[in-house]
Amino acid sequence: MISLPFLLTALVVVLIPGTGVIYTVAIGLGRGRRASLWAALGCTFGIVPALVAATLGLAAVMHTSALAYHALRWAGVAYLLYLAWQALRSGGALRVDPDQGSEPGWRTALRGVLINALNPKLSIFFLALLPPFLSGDPTAASREMLVLGAVFMVLTFIVFAGYGVMAAVARDRVLSSPRALRWLSRGIAALFAGLAGKLAVERA
Repeated sequence: MISLPFLLTALVVVLIPGTGVIYTVAIGLGRGRRASLWAALGCTFGIVPALVAATLGLAAVMHTSALAYHALRWAGVAYLLYLAWQALRSGGALRVDPDQGSEPGWRTALRGVLINALNPKLSIFFLALLPPFLSGDPTAASREMLVLGAVFMVLTFIVFAGYGVMAAVARDRVLSSPRALRWLSRGIAALFAGLAGKLAVERA
């Protein structure tokens, strides 16, 4: 069940920069190492709803229900656009700024949870990724899905934390350049806006 092919496949998937990685890196640049670990933790726990949906078969139901799928999709689009705005506005949560104040870790983590929880593609992704690695025993399928999902979550946290720590290490150099600060904030905003656009035009 937990085989080398599964671990390699999961690691490759997690290493590919996506919305969660961009968020964690932005937090690392803007708020430092500790905050980036909270961001990574939030993105990791944001996987739970999609994993449970895939395990219980709810992902397939949602995939066939246009209303449920599109409602979740447009909520995700709106949230990504909100994050883009947060990267641009003065004092925004994702703005890279030397005067950026601190915030409770749970709030940083909550944004990470919402990033993944509002992505309807994630449950469909698990429905496609995990079954090929199951043992084939129908009575153990749900348990094995949850175990594989838990391993995927551990890899997610480790990789995202690594991205965040590297961003935090680069933070001092970035903060010393006002021009870099402006372009980084604009770049983060553009990335989130682009991801929102991509999610908006994707088909179920």
